Amino acid sequence: MITASIIGSSGYGGGELLRLLLAHPCVEVKQVTSRSHLGEYVYQVHPNLRKRTQLKFSDPAALEPVDVLFLAQPHGQAQHHIAEYAKLAPRIVDLSADFRLRDAAFYEQWYGEKHAAPEWLSRFVYGLPELHREELKSASYISGVGCNATASNLALLPLIKSDLLDPLSPIFIEIKVGSSEGGAEGNSGSLHAERANVIRTFSAFGHRHTAEVIQEMGVNASRVSLTMTAVDLVRGALATAHAKVKQGVVTKDLWKAYRAVANENPFVRVVKEQRGIYRVPEPKILAGTNYADLGFELDESNGHIVSMCAIDNLMKGACGSAVQCMNLMMGWDEAMGLEFMGLHPI
Repeated sequence: MITASIIGSSGYGGGELLRLLLAHPCVEVKQVTSRSHLGEYVYQVHPNLRKRTQLKFSDPAALEPVDVLFLAQPHGQAQHHIAEYAKLAPRIVDLSADFRLRDAAFYEQWYGEKHAAPEWLSRFVYGLPELHREELKSASYISGVGCNATASNLALLPLIKSDLLDPLSPIFIEIKVGSSEGGAEGNSGSLHAERANVIRTFSAFGHRHTAEVIQEMGVNASRVSLTMTAVDLVRGALATAHAKVKQGVVTKDLWKAYRAVANENPFVRVVKEQRGIYRVPEPKILAGTNYADLGFELDESNGHIVSMCAIDNLMKGACGSAVQCMNLMMGWDEAMGLEFMGLHPI
């Protein structure tokens, strides 16, 4: 058993992470913090945890040393306190965007401000096991992943890894996301009256998660563009990537590439069925799971590839990947504590 604590555990991400750690067979949750809910029982904020824990929210200033410290704070906070946090635990997993980008200038370009701890950027490993499994096994510091970036990167991974894309053609990715991406506090656009029954594009291009796709897929910034659309869904993200394959690439080549990625990764599945309702990736059936479902269609007459990836944005897009990374970091089975297979119907 190891001990773990969570800083900033009153939001959706913190609650989801706590749910996973409470059920993990090798983790004892020691403390969870929240200034706004200080002294309250955790289950008063996260009602799904009733009768699962009697933990109360602690003051961050009263944190005790642990084996692994999870940071589930809003973006921009961890970088100002990372040296203090490192004194509390030899291993840190930060779910925010603070340490996802390896270059300080790149961070400033996409986040509009200088990084407060640029010397720490190189110490963090990007926390997506499908991309950095071996590095994560020996990491002490792991960054979170952007949910939209995760769906985009996994949609592109088979194509990039097998070198099937035309290197000169652009990559356009349309991402449909659920309301939980906006966080527990949200904004006026998160109100039910404004969020229900919508299909609303809120970022045509320039979304910050684009930076992670550029960095992790190694594509030129001028080639890739993300478009974000809010849909009437609580959990889930669906990335639909449009690109061109190299001349001569056929459907058989794609099957080989996608199957190779799925075979190497326990939480990646290829969904391309000939019959039934769920013939392509669908976020709805992934709620609460750590799976990423990939699908594709190719127009062999012109080389147009449509690659899809569906995830639960709070799980594979955040907390599920964080726990998967912790498992790798500790030398455990990476699927430990992440076995939930989802519900149907839901």
